[in-house]
Amino acid sequence: MKKILICLAALACVAAAADYPIAMPRMGSVKPTGGFWAAREATNRLVTATANLKQSRDTGRIDNFVNAAKKLRGEPHGRFRGIFFNDSDVYKVAEGMAYELAMFPDAAAARELEALIEKFGAAQEPDGYIYTARTLGDRHERVGTHRWYCDDAHELYCMGHMIEAAVAHHETTGKDNFLKVACKAADMMRRTFGPGKDQIWFLPGHEEIELALCKLYKATGNKKYLDLAMDLLSTRGMPRDKRVGERKRGFPSNHAYYQDHLPVREQKEAVGHAVRAGYLYAGMCDVGVMSGDDSLLRAADTIWNDIVTGKLYLSGGVGARPEIEGYGPAFDLPNDRVCLETCAAIANALFNERMFLRSGDAKYLDIVERIAYNGSLCSISISGDEFFYPNPMASRGGYKRSKWFGCACCPPNVVRFIPQFINWAYASDAAKNTFYWNFFMENEADLGRVRLSQKTDYPWSGVATLTVSPARDGDEFTLKIRVPGWARGVPAPGGLYEQTKPSRAEDVRCTVNGKAVSSIPGADGYISVKRAWRRGDAVTLSLPMEVKRIKADDRVAQDRGRLAVERGPLLYCAEGVDNGGKAFNAVLPPDAELSPAPIVIANTPMTALKGAGLTLVPFFAWCHRGAGEMQTWFATSRETASGNSQGVFVKASCCWRLDTVDSLFDGVLPTSSADESIPRFSFWDHRGTEEWVEIELPARMPVKSIEVYWFDDHHAGRGACTLPERWKVQSRLFPGLPWTDVADAKYTTVRDAFSSATFKEPIDSDSFRIVVKSRPKLSAGMLEIRVNR
Repeated sequence: MKKILICLAALACVAAAADYPIAMPRMGSVKPTGGFWAAREATNRLVTATANLKQSRDTGRIDNFVNAAKKLRGEPHGRFRGIFFNDSDVYKVAEGMAYELAMFPDAAAARELEALIEKFGAAQEPDGYIYTARTLGDRHERVGTHRWYCDDAHELYCMGHMIEAAVAHHETTGKDNFLKVACKAADMMRRTFGPGKDQIWFLPGHEEIELALCKLYKATGNKKYLDLAMDLLSTRGMPRDKRVGERKRGFPSNHAYYQDHLPVREQKEAVGHAVRAGYLYAGMCDVGVMSGDDSLLRAADTIWNDIVTGKLYLSGGVGARPEIEGYGPAFDLPNDRVCLETCAAIANALFNERMFLRSGDAKYLDIVERIAYNGSLCSISISGDEFFYPNPMASRGGYKRSKWFGCACCPPNVVRFIPQFINWAYASDAAKNTFYWNFFMENEADLGRVRLSQKTDYPWSGVATLTVSPARDGDEFTLKIRVPGWARGVPAPGGLYEQTKPSRAEDVRCTVNGKAVSSIPGADGYISVKRAWRRGDAVTLSLPMEVKRIKADDRVAQDRGRLAVERGPLLYCAEGVDNGGKAFNAVLPPDAELSPAPIVIANTPMTALKGAGLTLVPFFAWCHRGAGEMQTWFATSRETASGNSQGVFVKASCCWRLDTVDSLFDGVLPTSSADESIPRFSFWDHRGTEEWVEIELPARMPVKSIEVYWFDDHHAGRGACTLPERWKVQSRLFPGLPWTDVADAKYTTVRDAFSSATFKEPIDSDSFRIVVKSRPKLSAGMLEIRVNR
C-alpha cells in the first residue's frame, strides 16, 4: 500500500511528463448544446452506455469480477462466463461513463460507475494482477494453466483498457481509488517484464497496453510506466531466439497478423489485424513523443502514408480482409465482402488524433472527421442500442445491426469514442500562443484562457459561428480555423480519392465581426487569425456544401468505373427501400444532377439527395428501414453495375462468410486449385449438397462455353473443399422464367486448370446458372469463371 501511495504522491513532486506540443481540452471542458452532436451525445449517454451495461450484466461480464473477488476471498463463486477478454468491454464502458459524467454530471450514473470500480478493485489479486478469466480458471486454450501462458490471451490488452478507464476516472473526478488499481497492476507488470526479468520480452498479442501505459505516465509522472511501454514496443519483431522465458504462444513468432514480422522501427506498411495495428501505431506515437525517440515517429509517418495512399476506405474505415479482420494489399478495397470493423475505425481515429497533436496538420483531422461521421457512426443505430461489427460499403441485402455480440468489443468502444470526438472540437498550443478550431458542432467550451461558444447546423449546413470570449479583453493569440479537405478539393489525404470537380479553397469565406479576413488556408489546412480578442468577437466560417462525385485511384479495381457521392463531410448511399427494392447495382450517370431534399429516418430529420431516379441518404443512416440492398460506389454505366471488373452480376445459393462471389469474375487467375493467396468463392460449410451460382451478363450474347476453375484445398491436405461430384449449366430466356438444362453439353472436371462446359450450339442468353453437387462429407468452391462467346 505504501508503494501505491508513493506512486500517487509523485503527482505533486515529479516534473511534468514530456508530451505532445498540442493539447486537446480536458474532458468536460467542451459541452454540446444543440444540433447534430448534442443529439448523438445524449443518445450515447442515456441509451448506449445503459444498453452496454445491461448487456454486460446479462452476459456475465460484470459477474465475472464479482465471482473473481469471491474466489480471492475464499468464498463460493460462479464460473467464468463468455470470451476470455470480456473484462475489456466493461472497462471501455466505464471509460465512456467517466467522459460523459465530466460533461453532464449525474448522481445516479456516478454511483453506478463507483460501484463498478469497487468490483474491479475487489477482483485484483494481491500483487496487482487483474484478469478474471485466469483468476476464475477459464478453460480456454489461450488462458492455459498459469499467467502469461499464451501471448494472445489478452491479459495485457484487458489491463490496458482498465488503465485507460482508471486514468479517465482520475482526470474527470480527481479521485484516486481507480488509479490505485491501475498503478498496482502496472507496478506488477514492471516487476515482471523487461530487461533483467525472469519473464523477459512477453509480447502482448493484442496491442493496447502500450498507449495505456503512456496515459498512466502522464497521469502520475512516473517514468517507469513509459519505460515499460518502450520495452514492450521494442519486443515486437524480435527474433524468437532472443526472447527469454519462452512459453506456449498463441501465434508464430514474427507473424504479420500481430505486427510482429519486423521490429516496429523498421515497419513500413500497415499489416495484420487492423485494431491491433491502430492501437500499436497510436502507442508508437505516444512513446516516440514522450521519450524523444524519433525513430518511432518516422516509422509511424511511413505507416500512415501507406494507409492513406492505398488502404483507407472513403468512410475512414480500415481493414478490408474479413478472414483476419485486417489489412490486405494496397488498392485491394472490396466493398461488400469486407470487415471494416468499428474498433478498427476508432483505432485509426486515435492514431490520426495523435498525428495531429504532433504536427498541427489538419489532414489528420480530415480522416478523424470521416470516421466520426461515416466509418464509426454508421456502426450504431440512431436509437443507440443496435450495432454493426463490420461496416461494409455495399450490401446485397440481409445484413443488419444486432443488439450485442459474443465478441462485443465494438459497442463499448463507441461509448468512449463519441465524447472524445466532441472534446476534440478544439485544441491549443501554448508554446505558439495558438488555439485550434477543429470541428464544427454546437457547444460551449471553457479552455481557461478563453471561452468559446459555437453555433452551426453542420453537417447539413456549411456555416458555423464561433463566439470568442477571452478571460482578459485584449488578449492576443492566434485562432486557427480548420478548412476541411473536402472544401479544399482533397476528400482524403494521400491521393487515393479525388473529387471529379474539385472544390476550391477560394470559395471558403471567413469573417470576424462581419468583416472578411483572408480565407486561404495555409499548408497546414488552417486559416490563421491573429488579433487582440475581445469578449463577444464572432468568427463565421462558410463552407460551400456542394454535392461532389468521388473517384478512386484506378488501381482500386473494385471501384473502377464507379463514383461515390458526398456532401460536406457525409458519404451518401442508395438503399433499396428508397429505390424500388434495388440498390446494389444502381447506376448513376456522372453528370446527373443531385439536389438536397428533406427526409426523416428513424424519427430524425436529415438531408437526402435526389436525382436521376435515385434517392441517396447519409451512409450513417442506412439500415434503419429494413435490411435491404445498399451501395456507396455507383456504377456510371450498366457495364460496371455488377460489383466486379467484367460487368457480370453474380449470386449464389450460399457463400462462406470469408469468401465472395465477386472473386469469380475478378480476372485474377490462380496458380493451382489449392491457391489460397487470391480471393475465392466456396459453398462451405455445406457438404454433400446441391448448390448453385447464378450469372447475369451485362447483355444477351451467344455463349459457346463456360469454364470453371475449381477450388480444392482437400487434395492439398488443408481443408474440405474439392472437385464436385458433378456439375451442369442451366440457362433461361429471360429473368423470371424457369431454368432449363443446357442440352447436349460436354463437361470436363479437372484440377489445376479450367474445367469446361461446351455447348453443341451457342446459347443466346444473359442468364446462366451453374448447378454443383458436392461430394459426400465435402464441399466445393470456385476460383474463377470464364464465359466464352
